[in-house]
Amino acid sequence: MQLLVGIDEAGRGPLAGPVSVGVVAVPTPFDVAREFPGVADSKALSEKKRENIFKLLEARTTMGDVYFSVKFSGAMYIDENGIVKAIHSALSQALFQVAPNPKYAQILLDGSLTAPHKYTHQQTIIAGDVTQPIISLASIAAKVMRDRLMCKFAEQYPVYGFEKHKGYGTALHRAMIAEHGSCKLHRHTFLH
Repeated sequence: MQLLVGIDEAGRGPLAGPVSVGVVAVPTPFDVAREFPGVADSKALSEKKRENIFKLLEARTTMGDVYFSVKFSGAMYIDENGIVKAIHSALSQALFQVAPNPKYAQILLDGSLTAPHKYTHQQTIIAGDVTQPIISLASIAAKVMRDRLMCKFAEQYPVYGFEKHKGYGTALHRAMIAEHGSCKLHRHTFLH
């Protein structure tokens, strides 16, 4: 079965938490825009709309005609290896989970992302999360799962307000770091 695969990341820039990579695969032909009404770049959608589309993605995965995986690279890995390697590590794990055989995968990636070389049918598209519905769907999966994880972390580390800013460098977050110091979720290489 030939698969169309979309890949995007979320959380490249925050001061805390992991980076996440979403990979979504559908059999070809498959009309992503029709099957997932309102699909768009995750940054252009409200949290509620992202959650609704993600629930539809989970339902379709249960039906067995759509596949997705989201993998994370945490703050320690980012600090030790850099953000590019962290993204590539999560990307490789998620891609192998949904499309283990490169021969059957046509891969579309957002921005500057690349898949491992053994995936010979790949194309990186600038602003692909805006123009390619399959990449938009991957961006939604990556964003929703990262946001949910940051809300869980907020329960463990309530002083930082992760549920509000999801680890991004907002004024509130920077004030909380100044007051309480950093925690193990912070990317120390991003704090300087």
